[in-house]
Order: sequence, then structure tokens, then C-alpha cells
Amino acid sequence: MTEERRIIDIIDTEMARLFEQRMTAVKVIAMAKKASGAPVEDLKREKEMIAARSESIADPALRRYYGDFLRDVISVSKDYQTDLIYGEKMPCSDIIIENGCISRAGELLGLDGGRVLVVTDTGVPTQYAETVAASIEGKGADVKVCTVTQGEANKSIQSYAQILDALVEGGFTRTDAVVAVGGGVVGDMAGFAAATFMRGIRFFNIPTTLLSQVDSSIGGKTAIDFSGVKNIVGSFHFPSKVLIDPQTLSTLPQRQLHNGLAEAIKMGATGDAELFEIIEKSTDLNNDLPQIIRHCLNYKKSVVDADPRESGLRRVLNFGHTVGHAIEACSGGKYLHGEAVSLGMLYFARGDARNRIARVLEKYDLPVSHNIPAEKLSEFISHDKKASGDTITVVEVNEIGSFAFETISIKELPL
Repeated sequence: MTEERRIIDIIDTEMARLFEQRMTAVKVIAMAKKASGAPVEDLKREKEMIAARSESIADPALRRYYGDFLRDVISVSKDYQTDLIYGEKMPCSDIIIENGCISRAGELLGLDGGRVLVVTDTGVPTQYAETVAASIEGKGADVKVCTVTQGEANKSIQSYAQILDALVEGGFTRTDAVVAVGGGVVGDMAGFAAATFMRGIRFFNIPTTLLSQVDSSIGGKTAIDFSGVKNIVGSFHFPSKVLIDPQTLSTLPQRQLHNGLAEAIKMGATGDAELFEIIEKSTDLNNDLPQIIRHCLNYKKSVVDADPRESGLRRVLNFGHTVGHAIEACSGGKYLHGEAVSLGMLYFARGDARNRIARVLEKYDLPVSHNIPAEKLSEFISHDKKASGDTITVVEVNEIGSFAFETISIKELPL
């Protein structure tokens, strides 16, 4: 046993030297990526590299452990590159929560001069985009409004191209900006256009639905759907500032309000027991909304600050989404995003936590059962961008306010 420990000490010393050498090379690659605007993450190359390196291990059990070891090394390398490119922590947006703040958008966003494209959709009350545009124009900016067709079905390459056309035709440059006014679909598409136009221009988000206010507005994830797969084409592009005006929620139908509440329930279940209890015991939801929004943003900001590129902790925000995205896609429009996530949460909640989640979902008319065949869901999940080969990491909740990650085979999902 003493001899084995001596061997391990020798190997660990050599590994430390090789690690330093490896990270020096990683730093050179990071600077090249920064100069070219290339993304930090290359999942296809990572998968191929892990498979190729693991082949040299003869023992099947050790081969699996070595694959896990390589994934950890790659994750550390990506975090190091992210720190080098974006600073120690990528900026999680400045957030302003204030009744009536959209009427002061020009002042609060600091958009003095230049060109600004306000992106909205046909489902957003026209007065919101008009108010924002007028306020920004009042600060001396040249403002254009681009209105895309509402709905998840239109979170498409065609709508994305419509926004890009507006930027090109408007003569926008790298010093100009995009402002999203609307729900998560608008924010995702406008943010993706801002991230990719001229390799990135400034982006500001003004979410007007509860779903986008508590969740998608600050995460930095931008995307469009493609070939029937939700958010499969996208990038990270953090908004410079987020304005949240709770008064915009007054025009939301109750179903949409409860749809957004599902994401708040998710955050409470995984990491904020006090938030969950506020929602659980609320007797006047409208009165409690500002408090709920603040809890959600504080929680999500802490998670995003700790893991801006979803290499570890941030995956907790996927609770309910693994199966939820599949339900949403397979339902033919029957379920809204939050409703599908509600159903998805129940697959990975256990014991009393599951009972409490089910009760609070029913309280707000959110679904707790569906009839989509398991094989249909499984087929969709196999194409999920969070999948790694035949496995996927899911989030489990056994006690409200806490969570655990588990990596399981897609075939073993409890569908």
C-alpha cells in the first residue's frame, strides 16, 4: 500500500505540471477566440475528443471514469477561457424594477444619440413599444421599431432574418443598440440578433410578461427554434440593462400570468423555500407579484453570476425543462411554456416536495397531468441540446428549497 501511495504522489506531481502546461495552451486559444469572436464552447469537438481519448483505456469501467474526468477537465478549461475573455465574472445585467419605468426608458438605459432598434411582436400592446421608442427618441436617438409575428411558432429563422433586415436597412453599426419590448420570445430573438449582428452590438431588455420578467430577462441566453427543436440555435449575449415595469402585467390574461408563475415556482422549489411559501400561501397574487419578481431575480442572478455559461450550477434552472420542452413541442400548441414546465417538474420531484408542488400548481390552474405518449417524449429528448450521447443530467427535488443533479440514460427517464 505504501508503494502504491508513492506511485500516486509521483503521478499527481506530474499531473500538476501537465495541468499548468495545458492551461497555458488554453489561454493562447482563449485569446484567439476573443480576437475572432469564436464561441468558447464547441460541443461536437468535445464529444469527439472524449471518445477518442477514452479509447486508449482498456478497462470498460475505467474508460467511463476517464470520460467523466475529461469532461471535468474540459469544464474547467471553458471556465478559465470564459474568465479570460469576459473578466472574472460575466456581467449579469443591471436590473431596474419600478412601476412606470418604461416611460423613462431613454433616461434609464442611457441611450443618448445613435441608432436604436426597438423589437416587439404583434401580441404586445402597441403602447409599450411606442412609449419606449418615444422616450428614447427624446434623448436624441434615431429609433426604428421592428414588429414580428407573435408566438413560439414564429421564433424562427424567418423572424430572426426580419430583425437583421431592419438592422441592415437602418444602417446600424457596432455602436448602436437593440431594445427588446415583450415576452421571452421577443427577448430571445432580439438578443440573438444583437449577439450576431456585426459579431455583437449592445442589447437592452424590457420584459412585459411575468414569465420573461422572472426568468429569461437576465440569463443572457438568446436563441431561435429550428427544425422543430426549441432554442437549438443561439448564443450567450447579456443585456446591458433590464427594465422591469410591473404595471405591464396588468394587461396579461390570467392564463399567461399563471404561465409565468410556473418559473417562479421552479426557482422556489430548487433554491428559495421562502419564495415557494409566498406563492403557496398567497391570497392576493397581484399584490405579491413585486415581491415574487425580486425573489426570482435575486435567485437567478446569484446562479448566473456563479455559472454564466451553464457548465455546472446553472443547470439547476433546467428543473422541469428536460421533459417540459418535450411536452411543449409535442403538444401541438396545447401547452404554454410554463404549463409544460409545470408538468415536467412533477417527473423529478419526490415525496412531500412533489405533493406541495402539485398542490401549488393546481392552485394556479396549472396542469398536473397529460396524455402525450412516452415514446414521443423520449424521441424529442434524445435531440435535447442538454443531452450528452445517450445520457442527460436532470435536476431532482426531494425537499422544497434544495436540489440534486443526476445523470441518467435517456432510456431510463421515468416517462
